[in-house]
Amino acid sequence: MESRDFKIVAEAGIHARPATLLVQTASKFSSNITLSYQGKEVNLKSIMGVMSLGVGQGADVTITADGDDASAAIDAIAETMASEGLTK
Repeated sequence: MESRDFKIVAEAGIHARPATLLVQTASKFSSNITLSYQGKEVNLKSIMGVMSLGVGQGADVTITADGDDASAAIDAIAETMASEGLTK
């Protein structure tokens, strides 16, 4: 199991476009991948789940991956978050 914390710096938070890209990235991996925010946890492969959290600017989130490709999944998601300006 791999886990990494992120601080969301994007002014709009995790809105539709970056949420879609995060879901697409997560869906490439076989691991179970979750996004945790304010005590709630959703499947990162579910656009509705991600959007339901309403993650805004300044939020602290945790991404957890459990499976054979967990490390690669976390690295790819971190790269997507950085390229979309969600994190620094």
